[in-house]
Amino acid sequence: MDPVFADFSTHPAQLSNAVVVHHRCGVAPSHLALAAGGYIRVDFTVGEREESAEAVVRVTTLDAGAPVDVLLNGKVLAEELAISGVGVAGEPQATVLTLPGELLSVGDNVLEIRNPEGAEGLLRLRGVTVDPSHDQERSERALAERSARRSVVAFSTEVRALGTAVWQSGPRLLFYVDCGERSLSAHLAWRGADGSEADIGLPADVSGFLGHRRSADGTVAEYRGRQADRWTYPEGTAGARLHRFSTEERHDDTWTPSGELRLLLDDGGAPVERVTWTDRQGTTVSLTLGRPAAVPGPEDAGAEWEDITRSVVGVEASDEFDLAGEVAENLLSRSRSKWLANDDTAEVDFALDSPAAVVLYRLTSANDAPDRDPEDWQLQGSHDGRHWTTVDTRTGERFKQRHETKEYSVSSPAAYARYRLDITGNQGSDQTQLSRIQFLTAGAPTAASNPVAADFTGYRISRGGAPVGYRGTSVPGPWSETQGQGQAGTPEAGAALHTLLAGDLGATARGLDDAARLIAKLAAYLNNA
Repeated sequence: MDPVFADFSTHPAQLSNAVVVHHRCGVAPSHLALAAGGYIRVDFTVGEREESAEAVVRVTTLDAGAPVDVLLNGKVLAEELAISGVGVAGEPQATVLTLPGELLSVGDNVLEIRNPEGAEGLLRLRGVTVDPSHDQERSERALAERSARRSVVAFSTEVRALGTAVWQSGPRLLFYVDCGERSLSAHLAWRGADGSEADIGLPADVSGFLGHRRSADGTVAEYRGRQADRWTYPEGTAGARLHRFSTEERHDDTWTPSGELRLLLDDGGAPVERVTWTDRQGTTVSLTLGRPAAVPGPEDAGAEWEDITRSVVGVEASDEFDLAGEVAENLLSRSRSKWLANDDTAEVDFALDSPAAVVLYRLTSANDAPDRDPEDWQLQGSHDGRHWTTVDTRTGERFKQRHETKEYSVSSPAAYARYRLDITGNQGSDQTQLSRIQFLTAGAPTAASNPVAADFTGYRISRGGAPVGYRGTSVPGPWSETQGQGQAGTPEAGAALHTLLAGDLGATARGLDDAARLIAKLAAYLNNA
């Protein structure tokens, strides 16, 4: 008999060798809620050789609730069966029943789970499996294997600061790790580049998490989440901070290739610099990512700057003159329009389509009223729109003429998804105005200025084993999922790149030195393509 399962802990439900219909049921994110008189019917198929084989059915509910009726092909197996309330409230409870072989039919069978008429409570049904009695874990293994393939997981989150009673919405948490072991994480902890930290535990079905976190400003809070979406890689990773590494393990002072690691962890804040996880098989991995190369400053000889103003996807000001069309969006325009706020102080927030390290910014004065020009301000950066870091401060600034553009260097550049111009004073007016703002970042580094180096170092330890060294180097790509640009984007070039990466790097790299040489060869290929 093929594995039979209906898993209602995810949406949509995961089914195998099963067709499900239901009546008087509500669909919740983690279960089906059967009202009194409600039922589900699971149609499944039995092969000829299994006609007389005994089977077991496992009914999983969320804690004790309404009694359960179970029928197979119209025959009652259990009537008003009480679900045991042993265990933690809200945790899944499994009830196992035997299906006599003589009740199973070759071909189609119907298993019915009912909440009896007149029952007082809801039956919160988590899942149903049917297995041969000699292999009662078959469906659970098949479900776990399928779930492991859907390993890109997004959670909606909430935080509750210590000493408070109210949960507040937090940024989405997106997580994905694949080192070739097909096992989902049970525990996950990480630290952001801004000093924020989090530590969470996850149930076997990854339907949510519970943990704690400390924000960059030191605020400690409870942290919880509920699964919002789930995909099979590479779905769900577009635009995210996905790391790909060629890895090695150290045994007896010798480093040997250990396959590829894919890692994505985005909590809506600063990029992650340290991650530890333990999977369901008991293997723990801990690693620290190398910091990116320092962002060049304006004083660096030969530096080239890229105007990224067009990457601004959202602008919001503390005030603007809508009736005259003098709104904050005009700050991004090349025309001689302007933004006007009816106050002597003002804030303008800019959201980028992806994090960037602004190293220079330019402000252009408006067409009239010099007393409205900003004089004192701060440029601030943020990862989440709530916690801001000052990257540059100016006081006593003056524009000598109208439509004059002045350029300022950022004293502490770092990659942020949002920037804020916080104007704290002007030249004396009760209104503030500007014509334009521009953001510039360092151009893409060349291969010569960015030599290949180990991008993470850490360790791995299997259940009951000893820790071994674990390190990795970034792999360009993913060539197998996306093609390059220009000539390199042709099908022939894409195939050549894939072959070069998979054949040379994957099969012949015996150490990080070899990997560095091969990646340099790949870079040279791209430059000549």
